[in-house]
Amino acid sequence: MSEGTYQRLWVSTHQTLQKLLFQEQFLPDPVPDRERGSFIYRLSSLFLHYLGMMRQLDIIYDQMVQPQKRQLIRRLLDGVAGRILELKEELVQVDLSEYHCLDHMLQDLKLTPADLEVPIPKYFMLEQRKVLQDREAIMAEILEKIGQKDSKTDGVILHKSEAITWIQRAERARQGRLRAKLMREIRKDEECDGRARESNQFENNRDQAAIIIQKIWRGYIQWKRSHQERLSEMEFIGMIPSSSETEYSMSMKQAQNGEELRRQRQKEKELEYEEARTDVRKRLKDKEGADMQEEMKEQIRQWFIECHDLSGQFPEFPDEEMGGSQVIFSGKTPEQVKTEMDFMDEENSKKKGKEKPKEKEEKKKEKKGKEEKLRKGEEETMLKMAPSKFLPIINEGHEEYQIMWEAQKVPMHPNQDIDTDMIQEQERKEVEAEIRIQVDQLMRQELQALRLAVDKEETRPVKVKAKVKKEKREKGKKKDKDLTPNRSVDSLYEELVEEGLIKKSEYVRLSDYIGDYLYLGSALKLGNREPMPSLFDLRQNVILYGVLRLGSAEIHTMAPHVRSILLAGPAGTGKKMLVNAVCTETGANLFDLSPENLEGKYLGKSGVQMMIHMVFKVARLLQPSVIWIGNAEKTFYKKVPKEEKEMDPKRVKKDLAKALHLLRPGDRVMLIGTSDQPQIADIKGLCKTYEKILMVPQPDYATRYLLWKHLIEQYGKSLLNHVDISGLTKVSDGYTPGDITVAVHSVMTERRKIQLIKRPLTPYEFLELLAKMDPVYEEEEVSLKDWYFKTPLGKRHLKAAEDRAEEEAARLARQKKKKK
Repeated sequence: MSEGTYQRLWVSTHQTLQKLLFQEQFLPDPVPDRERGSFIYRLSSLFLHYLGMMRQLDIIYDQMVQPQKRQLIRRLLDGVAGRILELKEELVQVDLSEYHCLDHMLQDLKLTPADLEVPIPKYFMLEQRKVLQDREAIMAEILEKIGQKDSKTDGVILHKSEAITWIQRAERARQGRLRAKLMREIRKDEECDGRARESNQFENNRDQAAIIIQKIWRGYIQWKRSHQERLSEMEFIGMIPSSSETEYSMSMKQAQNGEELRRQRQKEKELEYEEARTDVRKRLKDKEGADMQEEMKEQIRQWFIECHDLSGQFPEFPDEEMGGSQVIFSGKTPEQVKTEMDFMDEENSKKKGKEKPKEKEEKKKEKKGKEEKLRKGEEETMLKMAPSKFLPIINEGHEEYQIMWEAQKVPMHPNQDIDTDMIQEQERKEVEAEIRIQVDQLMRQELQALRLAVDKEETRPVKVKAKVKKEKREKGKKKDKDLTPNRSVDSLYEELVEEGLIKKSEYVRLSDYIGDYLYLGSALKLGNREPMPSLFDLRQNVILYGVLRLGSAEIHTMAPHVRSILLAGPAGTGKKMLVNAVCTETGANLFDLSPENLEGKYLGKSGVQMMIHMVFKVARLLQPSVIWIGNAEKTFYKKVPKEEKEMDPKRVKKDLAKALHLLRPGDRVMLIGTSDQPQIADIKGLCKTYEKILMVPQPDYATRYLLWKHLIEQYGKSLLNHVDISGLTKVSDGYTPGDITVAVHSVMTERRKIQLIKRPLTPYEFLELLAKMDPVYEEEEVSLKDWYFKTPLGKRHLKAAEDRAEEEAARLARQKKKKK
């Protein structure tokens, strides 16, 4: 795609963004609880529109070359992603569920389920390539030092004599097969000649033979033509995969090569931009720095004189927190500056002093009035949106686009050269800010000298209230004591790798977690049936709660804080795969604190404290990081089984909770637990530790169909013509994605792939393996659902459903009375 294409996409994106910001400005006032459905509808509409916006901004940021435009696009991309997370939190609080049925919204907005897919910004992985390569090299060195190797590189090591014996055996077998085939053909030829001699039917009728040959040949040609036409028709209507795979792969390779070339150009332009910035900054300091300093000094001196003439004494110099001399340069009169400073002092004194008794009495009356209203039921619960932290960022970015780029009327096919005027304007502001700090220090000293010389006033004590307050706040905050002050990060990392607490995550993309959308969720809700979420919904939530927060420091700092996630579902549903996918998409370190992995390591209370401290310290310093606990229910056992008492799975429970509590926004560290049997754990402790609990459901029909098709297609698209995918999907109801994957890989061995030419693939081969596996029975699913409705969010959802049922029953009863 050309530069003009991305420019047009950028312009159209800002046009859509302007409409969205207009909607955000004129959102309705808080609505009563009875209008919950319409409120959810508005939230869902904004959520879907921002998803489309994020998808477009990701494409533009990935392929736009001009560095100054990319800086603006990056801020907008992070802002839109953060706004999506805020809307998701709002939806959860209003809908009382982690999964939302938006199929009616898709229909109204004329969208497809693909528009619901949450995009993962490409820069998450691209910007960490070098870091990931260095980390892999360090881990390989450590493992090699302790005598371990990556399981992927491990192979069967044979002695030289054994290898020669195997090769000779294989070669003799190959020659034997060839000799047997040759002898079989000679024997067939001899038998044919013997039969022909016996029958004595060698009278050749040339015309009759020619006619027979022509018939057979014409029939074969016509059959081939008809078959080809049928295949092309089926391919055209999308019933069979495309036969031109080579052409498709070639075009895809060309597109990927073009994208990589564009990314190389981005790096070149970035270097050019940084060089231009340093040159402009140096030139401004050399040419205009002295004049700027003198001008600022003259302005401040003039302000001193005006204030002295006005009040009879020299003013207090503004603190750095107020902006320093920037307050003076804002174009305000000395009187305005003085009144502002007096107002700030009054506010600080009010904060220090206690509240007046009248104010206390008024607050008490207000509280009592509210409580009485709530008791009487006069005040109805209102639904409203919380204030957004990301909307100001989006507004600021859109305004900058309108001023800097839209006003310039950039052509639709622009060059990607750097705008030097824009660099000069930006650098001038930064140089002025640097010089202003130096000038402030000089002018504070000059102010003291003026007081002494003119008013014969001794130097006033410098205000250090703000600094003292900050120090007190910092002291008041709980800090994690550093148990390893004299150790470097490299030594801690090496120790954790040697102990097996840091592991190399498997390379898995979230797109490999196959799942289709739940198309009938709204219809089921209208029929008073609670729909089970699909694996598509689960993948979406993992991206929202895990990937987007860990991938960007800016998003993590301002988005609603999520420290931990629990994935609860039957074995084989892909929970560990999702953990590895989060690490892959964000480039995160993987720490394994599973009870089985901790057995025999860091024994005793002090050992556990040291282990947790080391893990969280390294995780913070080398963020993003994922701390994984497999079989998370064992950490919160109600009663530890006898066979697991030696393992002591509950020993990290207290220290883990304390360490999690110390994580703050900006610490890109997340605890992800996976559990097959959460019912056997203490639900209170589990829910306190894991803030977000995501149910991992069984795959529905659409998901199983996609999974069978995807797995079989990997071994050749032509195989789909011989296998009844729909039949396999129906029969495999109750089996997990892990069971289906094992069945396909077990059938498609190397030997079976060789035999495909003579013996086509049949669905019965997969069914034989599935019959030997145990499905997930209905009792287990019901048990998991009952457990989920005991969690805090599940309880609220269940209570809301019961209240709605009671209201509906009361309404029907009133209608019956009216009829009577």
